[in-house]
Amino acid sequence: MSQTSGIATTRATVNLTRANDPQPAAQSKTWFAVYTSSRHEKRVHEYLNSRQLESFLPVYRATHRWKNGCLARIDLPLFPNYLFVQIRSQERVRVLEVPGVISLVGQGREPTPLPELEIECLRSNLPLRKFEPHPYLTIGEKVRVKGGPLAGLEGILSRRTNGCRLVITLDLIKQSVAVEVDANDLEPVMRPLGRPGRLERGLTVNFAPRADYLRKPWPTTTTPSR
Repeated sequence: MSQTSGIATTRATVNLTRANDPQPAAQSKTWFAVYTSSRHEKRVHEYLNSRQLESFLPVYRATHRWKNGCLARIDLPLFPNYLFVQIRSQERVRVLEVPGVISLVGQGREPTPLPELEIECLRSNLPLRKFEPHPYLTIGEKVRVKGGPLAGLEGILSRRTNGCRLVITLDLIKQSVAVEVDANDLEPVMRPLGRPGRLERGLTVNFAPRADYLRKPWPTTTTPSR
């Protein structure tokens, strides 16, 4: 066999061996929350799309009165300062480079993935239901009834499978009662020292007493490793 033929055989063997080698599976994409500068949600959303990065900006329709007194229906972010992006780990830097992006939300230096079921549920139901922002009321948090026959009462928010319960405590006689309430009639009670309780973003829909999809974590800046 000639030297040229031997080289061709060797190359064919190498190529065949490489073809039979198991290839690493493509890394799956994950949803993350993106924390943006104030009123930059739509701009960041457009910029991510221009970079071929899949993003999701939930919006709701609201009535706005302009300075001239005219009323207009406008789309506003459902979660102010937040939108969501579905990326692979190696694409984080591309997101952080977008003007208006402050951080990927997470614990410490690592962004925290969001459950895909929650994002897809929100995406599929948003065009079909009426969504609007609502202060996130933590279970066990002290709240006040702001409307209805129980207006003014304060108690601890509890929860049942199909609704909300307000636990009202009479400290004087050390007794408590629970009453069914509408979540829309509740508001967080301000904490001591004149500082309001931290409101976390949630949302309500018109077909259920309460439906919270996402908690607003404390924004943590994620910087690319160098």
